[in-house]
Amino acid sequence: MAQSFGGDAERYDRARPGYPDALVRRVVSASPGPDLVDVGCGTGIEARQFMAAGCTVLGVEPDARMAEYARRTGVEVEIATFEEWDAGGRTFDAVVAGQSWHWVDPVAGPAKAVRVLRPGGLLAVFAHAYDPPATVAEAYVSAFRRVAPGSPLSAGPPRPARELYQTMFAMFADGIRKTAGFGEPELWRFDWDRHYSRGEWLDLLPTTGTLTQLPPDQLAEVLADVGRAIDAIGGGFTLECTTMAVTASPAGQR
Repeated sequence: MAQSFGGDAERYDRARPGYPDALVRRVVSASPGPDLVDVGCGTGIEARQFMAAGCTVLGVEPDARMAEYARRTGVEVEIATFEEWDAGGRTFDAVVAGQSWHWVDPVAGPAKAVRVLRPGGLLAVFAHAYDPPATVAEAYVSAFRRVAPGSPLSAGPPRPARELYQTMFAMFADGIRKTAGFGEPELWRFDWDRHYSRGEWLDLLPTTGTLTQLPPDQLAEVLADVGRAIDAIGGGFTLECTTMAVTASPAGQR
């Protein structure tokens, strides 16, 4: 699945939401300087936000298609997984990861981060959690179970996204705690809203992990059902989003 997102990098970059300005500002203010490495930078969505805030960003991305798209937007990228990436003795003021840390080894990832951070540096891992309106979510799950009955999504009712992400970020924090060299991690939270039209939501859905690997005919069937559900509630909805973050600095340096 991790290698499936680059199949339509342009759509991914267009449809995936950016990160709250408040998150970017807080990461920048908590870092001892402007040099960042962006783990799993994808098409460069968060990298460009940090660059706009005055940072120098180096992306590390295993998918060459995503990396090439990011480069076309002005982001410097090296192709590798974070665990296998050769920093070549370079160090950074912050290591950031947006919607990507769950692909990183929970032991090797934090250990690599602490090695490439400068004194007082910051590891900041963040991601969005959101649930569409119940009728839209139900249409999606029903259609997905119909076209892909063997999928894990068919096993039972899906848990709310915030609940899943809280569990995931607790695991991230635990992995950091177990890494020699880091102090106690902090959890940050940013709540925000965004209105989605029918077209915008149907543009976003194919970039999500459960749909990136569906054959075109099955994907079209899922999108048609979801589109009808959005039409039934007026052609759009306001999504209540939460961006969660876990951050940590090398022990004794803050």
